[in-house]
Amino acid sequence: MNDFDDWVLTLVIFVPVLGALVMMLIPRAEEEVHKWVALISSLVVAALGVYLLVNFNYDDTRELQFTVDHGWIDVIKSRYQLGIDGISLPLMLLTMLITPLVIIYSWNHFPEPHNPKAFLIIALVLHTGMLGTFAAQDLILFFVFFEVVLLPMYFMIGVWGGEDRQYASIKFFLFTLFGSALMIVSFLALFFLTGGETFNMTALAEQVRISDIALSTQVLVFGGMFMGFGIKVPIFPFHTWLPDAHTQAPTQGSVILAAVLLKLGTYGFVRIALPILPDAAVEWAPWIGALAVIGIIYGALGCLAQTDMKRLIAFSSVAHMGYVMLGISTLTDFGINAAVFGMVAHGLITGLLFFVAGSLKERYHTLEIRRLGGLLVSAPKMGWILGFATMASLGLPGLAGFWGEFPAILAAYDPAPGLSDGLFRFYMVVAALGTVFAAGYLLWLYQRTAFGTPKEEFEHAHLHDVHTTEWLAWLPMLVLIFALGVVPGLVFGMTDDVASTIAASFGA
Repeated sequence: MNDFDDWVLTLVIFVPVLGALVMMLIPRAEEEVHKWVALISSLVVAALGVYLLVNFNYDDTRELQFTVDHGWIDVIKSRYQLGIDGISLPLMLLTMLITPLVIIYSWNHFPEPHNPKAFLIIALVLHTGMLGTFAAQDLILFFVFFEVVLLPMYFMIGVWGGEDRQYASIKFFLFTLFGSALMIVSFLALFFLTGGETFNMTALAEQVRISDIALSTQVLVFGGMFMGFGIKVPIFPFHTWLPDAHTQAPTQGSVILAAVLLKLGTYGFVRIALPILPDAAVEWAPWIGALAVIGIIYGALGCLAQTDMKRLIAFSSVAHMGYVMLGISTLTDFGINAAVFGMVAHGLITGLLFFVAGSLKERYHTLEIRRLGGLLVSAPKMGWILGFATMASLGLPGLAGFWGEFPAILAAYDPAPGLSDGLFRFYMVVAALGTVFAAGYLLWLYQRTAFGTPKEEFEHAHLHDVHTTEWLAWLPMLVLIFALGVVPGLVFGMTDDVASTIAASFGA
């Protein structure tokens, strides 16, 4: 390990903040300069991501790599500890991809009020929070990064959102903050129950294993984490903030929220809750599985009831994250692998759907499904891209969405020892029915928006097809959705060893 490896993760996390600080010194009127500073900052992070990808040791993805360990808040024994393994790496790479694509898309798509300086600074701070969450190995450091994400997204929705933006942003903030409050209580409880020595995730898991903490106490502590992470996912019934936040957020906010922010919750389950409290996880797993399959069906039925395209895509996220949570609830390596793949696939596919929805809103000035139509006639390239994204979202084999859903359903057939086979097989059947509903609402959406002829009000309007900046932002996502569908081992190869290690504590 060379000297650069010792601080590459710190660079990855804080380069966006450095970019934001530089932008603060530049006058607001210099819009082009702001765009370039933001883009270069995000591309430097992406280049460092390529360095991580190339130098990562794939022979042992369980081992934490590029680790950093320095004193931080000694009085509470919290340390500045970073590291990545086979589960952190794909999610960090997803974040490093999405942010520059969002900045490229923003080049000529800035929402009102027009203020590129503030908008891009907020996007860069958000970037730091997301990357830090995936790299943190200390619970307090994890919590700080987890919370850093909250304020920029609140402003992104509250300032640049739609008509009901203030309601949506406050609802998002309060829901997430309530979950975070319970989560930090759980972290502190773990700290004191294990002797008050460390907040390091690996050390805490070992301490819990050798200590004699009562199972009822572990179940309560897990419950606090479940609330914190579950609201962020969001799992049914804590999902009600999501459709409002997505519908009111600007396009860029919706993409970041769908592609990365929701994954902070599922990542928390895989990284913290399951490895540290395996006994409590076994107690909670049937309930998590139940809420996951309810979310799958409820999200699908919610989609069928929507009249707004963005709101429909938001409800589809509730259903898709249900498959991720079902995979996690099986407590098997197969299920955890499926969950991480599902996070990456959902990030790419739903991010692309929100991008297309944003461009449609810009051209039609509405996302009311009954007013749209004839997209394949008026803007054929965009119509085909929307078709590709909807097919990927419904889980068509050969595209990334399939490997997020199918293995999660399959994992429920044979859950970890200690879980009821019959119950999880029932969940499997319900989840499989959910895929039929998914095909129903996504094909219905595509048929209403892309087929036929344009409605009378848009019959003579000249609708510009895909712009250059849109191609630049969407093409990497299109390529990856196809590549991961054909070669799923690109992600499974990273996650498999870590998933097996986590599942080993459940005897799976």
